[in-house]
Amino acid sequence: MPPIQDYLSPLPTVNKTPDQSVWTTYDREADVMYINFKKPSVATDSELSDDDVIVRYEGGDVVGYTVLHASQR
Repeated sequence: MPPIQDYLSPLPTVNKTPDQSVWTTYDREADVMYINFKKPSVATDSELSDDDVIVRYEGGDVVGYTVLHASQR
């Protein structure tokens, strides 16, 4: 188990999200991390960035990220 400090380091970023909430799921088989700022997160649009991150939108708001090749980061 990683030290507790590893889990606390994202807190400043979480506090900057619109609802101050973040849900994450890692799919080891697909090597994909899903980061959601809203539950349920229903995207109406998305775009793939140059660094293999899918930015998901609901209307004009970012509702999450899908991070491809997560273990390589």
